[in-house]
Amino acid sequence: MRNSKDWLKQIQYTLAALVMVVLVSCSGKEEVGSTSLITGASSKTWKTDKSIDATGDKEKLTDQEENEALQFFADGRFSTSGGAALQTGTWTFDQAAKTLSLQFEGAATQEVFNVTKLTEDEMRLKAPDGSEMVLSSK
Repeated sequence: MRNSKDWLKQIQYTLAALVMVVLVSCSGKEEVGSTSLITGASSKTWKTDKSIDATGDKEKLTDQEENEALQFFADGRFSTSGGAALQTGTWTFDQAAKTLSLQFEGAATQEVFNVTKLTEDEMRLKAPDGSEMVLSSK
């Protein structure tokens, strides 16, 4: 009789541990989603909502910045519009490293941003200098 009680306790402890593992793994909300959140099915347009400087202070957007849009295409291209001139280039997203790299056409260097948040509606990009842009999907 004693062995069956010990066996029952062992099962209860195992089930309790399993429940804890499931609860812990489901409790954290994913802040940086997949590449498809950037482009949608084929393309997606993002607008700047706000700009935050490296000290954490909100910066006022210029009229040009408020009118700019950044469109990402599923084939790895992007374009900007609404500013002074149309710019195009290619982009890559490393979900594991949480980085978005933009290579503007004709530019020698890539711009690399840390993606601090990526959801269906919001993308937060942090520049190497610590400033941050908050974009919303259109």
